[in-house]
Amino acid sequence: MLVLLAFIIVFHITSAALLFIATIDNAWWVGEEFFADIWRVCINNTNCTQISESYQEYPTLQAVQASMILATTLCCIALLVFVLQLFRLKQGERFVLTSIIQLLSCLCVMIAASIYTDRREELHRSNWLLYSQTSEGTYGYSFILAWVAFAFTFISGLMYLILRKRK
Repeated sequence: MLVLLAFIIVFHITSAALLFIATIDNAWWVGEEFFADIWRVCINNTNCTQISESYQEYPTLQAVQASMILATTLCCIALLVFVLQLFRLKQGERFVLTSIIQLLSCLCVMIAASIYTDRREELHRSNWLLYSQTSEGTYGYSFILAWVAFAFTFISGLMYLILRKRK
């Protein structure tokens, strides 16, 4: 049982780390001489432009930003709730609250990655001056990590739902 508990905690911490990296790092859209994320666009590794209100389709990008921040926050809260429930739940009860919070985190990261997947081309087209050199790019590792974090938080949420507290 102790090995299972350690695995679940390590799996949850891995999910949180993936969410932090996907949210913070600048690699949602990458190419030869540029990289862009949900916070800024950098060309030649030196010329970085913060994405601000002047950005066309800024509310769309704000939705991605807010969803990723919320997903990361909920994942951290779920870990704290899990640790608290380890000491407060009676024997045989399920970790339902932790599961709900983790599944909400899963939903938020799915929303963020889905919005970016759907609207990326429109975002780049409507901000052509900023993205003029980024047309030949591909999705970067931060974007991929966001989808991996979706899968990890989903699996983790299901594990908490199935898991019962034992001695």
